[in-house]
Amino acid sequence: MANWTKIDETVKKWIQEAGANIRASFTHSISIQAKSNPNDLVTNVDEETERFFIEQIRTAFPDHRILGEEGQGDDVQSLDGVIWIIDPIDGTMNFVHQQRNFAISIGIYEDGVGQLGYIYDIVHDELYHAKKGQGAWMNDVLLEKLEKVPVETAIIGISATWLVNNRHFDQNRLIGLAKDVRGTRSYGSAALELAYVASGRLSAYITMRNAPWDFAGGKIIVEEAGGIVSTIGGEDLNMLSVNPVFAAAPGLHEDILKKYLNKKGDG
Repeated sequence: MANWTKIDETVKKWIQEAGANIRASFTHSISIQAKSNPNDLVTNVDEETERFFIEQIRTAFPDHRILGEEGQGDDVQSLDGVIWIIDPIDGTMNFVHQQRNFAISIGIYEDGVGQLGYIYDIVHDELYHAKKGQGAWMNDVLLEKLEKVPVETAIIGISATWLVNNRHFDQNRLIGLAKDVRGTRSYGSAALELAYVASGRLSAYITMRNAPWDFAGGKIIVEEAGGIVSTIGGEDLNMLSVNPVFAAAPGLHEDILKKYLNKKGDG
């Protein structure tokens, strides 16, 4: 049986060490490669950071499996057992161009149930973390439980990509939402935007395409803060494939689903 307290303490130490290494990389040259398209970047720092976590996990917890963005982990085809879902740098484009607005994201699941979640904003030294049933935290501060926010006073995280013609969703529904809310933001890091939903900096986050490593840690943190994370149709996320992701404070989640994402409200 997993000792979640021990695992939690260990992960936090590893995250701090990895974060220090990434900050140190700012003064060194970075090797940049495009993955699936010119906007999908990977650097040597991404790969080195993932390798660091994998080596630590395999030494300390050899019976756990690893699903990592850079493909250096295991071939995970099921959610059985303990699985670490890791994004060594979520927001690589920001890391390359801005040296801010990126994060380490880790979600640890047991038989498909989220147990521990971490999002570390390295530049601002803000570690969002959560343990199942014990709430969500930012560093040593317990985050207040999220409360309902009216659509007209909401700030939502959404990329402009989804507000123009695209093959994933009718942009007119999202344009209507963007017009009705108080404001929209796009930070270029799914992990950070989910952390901001958990902390109340954003009221909601919507995207049409997130991989498991983009949302695995944030899902646990948002839910422990009292928020709801689902697909844009209101269904459970598939932790082993790409999903459209919708995270929001309670009440607001239902309102946006019914009035904008799924006007008939039939899920």
